[in-house]
Amino acid sequence: MVSTERPKIVFQGELGANSHIACQEAYRSYEPMPRSTFEDAINAVANGEAELGMIPIENSVAGRVADIHHLMPSAGLYIIAEWFSPISNQLLAPKGAQLSGIKSVESHVMALDQCRKFFRKHEVKRIVAVDTAAAARDVRDRGDPTCAAIASKLAAELYGLDVLAENISDDPSATTRFVVLSRQYQRPPRGSGPMLTTFVFEVKNIPAALYKALGGFATNGVNMTKLESYMLDGTFSATQFYCDVEGHPHDPGLKLALEELKFFSQPDSVNILGVYPAHEYRQKMKQQAILSRALRHVSAEGALGEDQPR
Repeated sequence: MVSTERPKIVFQGELGANSHIACQEAYRSYEPMPRSTFEDAINAVANGEAELGMIPIENSVAGRVADIHHLMPSAGLYIIAEWFSPISNQLLAPKGAQLSGIKSVESHVMALDQCRKFFRKHEVKRIVAVDTAAAARDVRDRGDPTCAAIASKLAAELYGLDVLAENISDDPSATTRFVVLSRQYQRPPRGSGPMLTTFVFEVKNIPAALYKALGGFATNGVNMTKLESYMLDGTFSATQFYCDVEGHPHDPGLKLALEELKFFSQPDSVNILGVYPAHEYRQKMKQQAILSRALRHVSAEGALGEDQPR
């Protein structure tokens, strides 16, 4: 008998969270599976409860998502894809509530940080919740018209809440980058399109070690899109670096750069977490940046021309 059970993709949060929306956008044939913490979500992939995990790693406004970079290297999982999802924050409250009567607003800390202008305009109490959808569910359960949540329109539909204010994010272009995790190591062949390689490493305890370790990426023309450092084991003497670069490890330039990185890193500390296709959003952002620079250049030339004597 053929099983009709759909493969599962796990995410952190309740149904209606932004990660749930990303799962629906990227993997429509998969069944979204909520878990209460990032550790639980990652473990669900590691132990085979879910085939994939949709994990947020950074937001264009609020910055990096804490803890993810600590959890991934030790999980034994691999990044097989990335996904960019625009974030639209709504103010949700029980049926019949009025914006003027709201005294407290709760949500995930990143959602709260994305809506600073709203909080400057409205003097209400900020309450940090586990995630956006959990905040919406709790507001529904309490039924207090003075309590609101910041969450998605999907959460409003799922939990029967009114939308008191739409799109309250400081930046309407706010976007969250997710990585898709799998137990299976999937490395696309070189030449199959724009690629990203993600890895972690620890440098040797010698002067200018990081400068020397990263020098090979510059000299070999490898573009580094992300570099972050993390303390290991609660000490100030051991630091791990998390890095995203453009390219495939079999590309000549990146191959040489990784070899140089290993020479200046602690033995066996360079660990490739994934080689995966670059999302089309990256190319879109590059094109917009080029256009923006061109417009600024034209504007600057025009301003200089106006200053010339007639």
